[in-house]
Amino acid sequence: MPNPASLADDPAALRRALIAARFTLDGISDCLGPMASQALHREQRLPADLVTRDDTSPVATLVRLFALGLPVGVRQLDRALPGWDTARLRSAGLVRTDGSRAHAAYDLRPYGEDDHQWWVVSDLSEVMTGEPLPVDHVLGIGGASMTLASWTPRRPVARALDLGTGCGVQSLHLAGHAEHIVATDTSARALEIAAWNAALNGYEWDLLRGDLFRPVGGAEFDLIVSNPPFVITPRTDGVPTYEYRDGGRVGDGVVRSLIRQLPQHLNPGGVAQLLANWEVPEGKEWRDVVGEWFDRTGLDAWVVQRDTQDPAEYAELWSGDGGLRAGATGFEQLYGAWLHDFEARGIAEIGFGVITVQLPETRRRPWKELVEVTGPVQSPMGPAIDAGLRARTWLAEAGEQGLLDAHLTVAADVTEERHGRPGAEDPSVIVIRQGGGLRRAVRVDTAVAAFVSVCDGELSTGQALGAIASLLDVPTDELVRGSLPAIQELVADGLLLTGA
Repeated sequence: MPNPASLADDPAALRRALIAARFTLDGISDCLGPMASQALHREQRLPADLVTRDDTSPVATLVRLFALGLPVGVRQLDRALPGWDTARLRSAGLVRTDGSRAHAAYDLRPYGEDDHQWWVVSDLSEVMTGEPLPVDHVLGIGGASMTLASWTPRRPVARALDLGTGCGVQSLHLAGHAEHIVATDTSARALEIAAWNAALNGYEWDLLRGDLFRPVGGAEFDLIVSNPPFVITPRTDGVPTYEYRDGGRVGDGVVRSLIRQLPQHLNPGGVAQLLANWEVPEGKEWRDVVGEWFDRTGLDAWVVQRDTQDPAEYAELWSGDGGLRAGATGFEQLYGAWLHDFEARGIAEIGFGVITVQLPETRRRPWKELVEVTGPVQSPMGPAIDAGLRARTWLAEAGEQGLLDAHLTVAADVTEERHGRPGAEDPSVIVIRQGGGLRRAVRVDTAVAAFVSVCDGELSTGQALGAIASLLDVPTDELVRGSLPAIQELVADGLLLTGA
């Protein structure tokens, strides 16, 4: 294990050495070039290997050691990190030596966003070791962790919880807007590596071991983020249980349990952001399955399904996730265990998505929205999630009359498309399209299109609909009833703004 005590005397020293060696996001990009950089993001090492093979610069040496998992000369490594030579790296547990060669004991690489750059330690991937992962593997920066970080709203908060922290990626992001961070995990190894990453990047987190909310007792938080071990794994002998992805429950039970406990651990107005898989049995619809998770919780819920897989696709993905590929000994048995488990429980489909939850500040009926958005979305999504929470909360509290009294404006990223048959006098299809956020494309009728066109803040919703009813020669009440649901949808997703 990496040794946090080895950093306790001067945790900034290694950061300074890494920066001096240009082992940074920009430095690595400049060293590798665009093609090798993109290949490495796809976990293809060869282009980066070829580019750095004859390069003895500090950054190339560190890329080969920590990003590619290739041995480097001890003397070469000593020159790459003055003040953090091979002996000190070995004492810290980051490298091991074999005569004149040094080998990475852990993956170490820079990671960041526009305003921050960090360095993250995690276990070596199976691409680097060439072997299947051990069950106590601590995952590094993956697609799921980056998705969660992108979708999390970044409101300033007093207390935040990173549930299932792994190596601590979400806590790094939380450090920019949370005064106090608690991070939990069931894995002792994950917490030790998270402690190392906290020290390396100059942070202090409360790190607690245990299942779901058990380690925090009755504590409440303003923001909870979780990339939980949501993978649906057969609970049968011979199927490995990876700590970073398997929660030890049948089916999607770990996420259902998490959601049911959220009301006891969110402050009023508090938000939870998490990723999840869910099972859809034969004859059921995913919205009904997931929607039931929130019944009688009192929580506002916004669920976006991003992808679906049939049982065979899902089994192939997770059978091979740990490094056991098709054709390898044991692959078919593992694949078959997943298929048998899904068949025995009548599962037709597995969904993946992002769940946003809010505990209302006021005593009102909670809102619930479940949508499917499989295409590209804004990056980062956090600002759109924050705005969407506020808009939906405003709609729930203002009610129909509040919406009629509101003076709405059109968001700057909204455009309108009209489609019709050649020679037709009127369009047959009108679409209001959003450039950011979830990039919604909402098909509307002539009345709603006319309403959107006059949303400049001058008229209230009721006044504008009344004027349009007169122009179309239809009863105002009838047009209001027919148009308000579409207007509510446009407000909720940020195509129309309330100014509230």
